Amino acid sequence: MNPAITLPEASTRRRRGRLQLILLLAVVIGPMILASAMYQWRFWVPESRSYHGELIGNGQTRADLGVAAEESRWQLLVTTPDACAADCQQLVFLARQIHIGLNREATRAAHALASALPLEADYAATLRREYPQLTRYPLQPAAHARTAGEGAGAQLWIVDPHGNLVLRYDSRSKGKGILDDLRYLLKISQIG
Repeated sequence: MNPAITLPEASTRRRRGRLQLILLLAVVIGPMILASAMYQWRFWVPESRSYHGELIGNGQTRADLGVAAEESRWQLLVTTPDACAADCQQLVFLARQIHIGLNREATRAAHALASALPLEADYAATLRREYPQLTRYPLQPAAHARTAGEGAGAQLWIVDPHGNLVLRYDSRSKGKGILDDLRYLLKISQIG
């Protein structure tokens, strides 16, 4: 038989049960509230990053950039709104070297050039001869200026297999950093 519980004991048990419920809710819901507040008001967010380019996280696509292309692999895309000058040619060379540097993962990626103006005849012949896998696309200068910014020169973009812009690099970027970024993306990617 249950002994009769006195009123003070019942009150103590009820308080202890409420305290346990509050602690349980705090442990479960507290981290979610803290994470939401950190995201909303941007506090305690680490300033460091593990990528070397400029992250494009606003859902822009290759079409927004002014390139009408369909590619089902990761892509190193060099864009130039002007003629392909020395900085553009350096990025084209860099894109090919990075593609080669992927080794066995090279089949998951491609490299391409999108230019608004026709290439010089000498350089076009060089590309056909020395860069047989390089794909060339026309570039719409107005769309490129909206996405990349006015006055933006030659740039290298990493584009995912769905056509989303992931990272952007300027002509001063180092190949090792770009290669590391692309290798990491291929490692964590379930697409392409």
